[in-house]
Amino acid sequence: MRVALAQIASTRDIEANLKTCRRLAEDAVEQGAGWVIFPECAPFLGPDRDKLPVAETLQGSQIQTFQALARELQAAITVGSFAERSPDPTRTFNTQVHITPAGDIAAVYRKIHLFDARVDGDLTLTESASVVGGQDAVLTAVQVQGEEAKVGLTICYDLRFPELYRELAFRGAEMLTVPSAFTRPTGQAHWHTLLRARAIENQTFVLAPNQWGHHYGTRASFGNSVIYDPWGECLGCLEEGDGVVVADLNLERQREVRQKMPVLTHQRRGLSAPGQHEV
Repeated sequence: MRVALAQIASTRDIEANLKTCRRLAEDAVEQGAGWVIFPECAPFLGPDRDKLPVAETLQGSQIQTFQALARELQAAITVGSFAERSPDPTRTFNTQVHITPAGDIAAVYRKIHLFDARVDGDLTLTESASVVGGQDAVLTAVQVQGEEAKVGLTICYDLRFPELYRELAFRGAEMLTVPSAFTRPTGQAHWHTLLRARAIENQTFVLAPNQWGHHYGTRASFGNSVIYDPWGECLGCLEEGDGVVVADLNLERQREVRQKMPVLTHQRRGLSAPGQHEV
């Protein structure tokens, strides 16, 4: 199956962001992709105070725009995330949505791990102040160009919590999405290392579209949207700029890697903690 990652520098201008998303999706489909994956916060990336006014439900205009685009292009589309209204009137969910070529919503994942950290210098991000964390790991079946794969959905900061990815692999994930808005400092330090590790240790394809460039104030993202295969090989990377990364994913290759080195079968689950084993 041929997939594409879309890289964009989203801002507070939703209309402009959606126009760029359309252009990138059209470019991807022209290159033969049957599945286009956008980064985290593709429709809108702005300060926390601006998030609530633009938050929508799954039936809102932002997701409807991507549904119409999927139907028009006859391609699956994954919206890396958007600000979804939550039961808390002061905070949103950070929500990923997978849409079929027919325009139907097939899976919804709400980001579990929220990014509260001092990034670099004076830049401190406190995602939990404006976002409600999700509770559920999500695995879905994605059908692309006559092939079907089981895909685990994750977002950005989730990448630093390998237990989530292992759980998805145990449930049968053959691919993992990691749409992100990784900052420049953290991206330069850890982006490729973490993504490659998740691919190798779980023997899955890792599909990681990232935001790039300046967004507002001092907030900027690392770019380097990238696809890693189950052996940790890079199948394509876009360092900077708006654009797409297109690659063919060989599911037989993924299954072959797991057959030759069945680490998921070999793992001993439920080991005792130090000092709690019997003698």
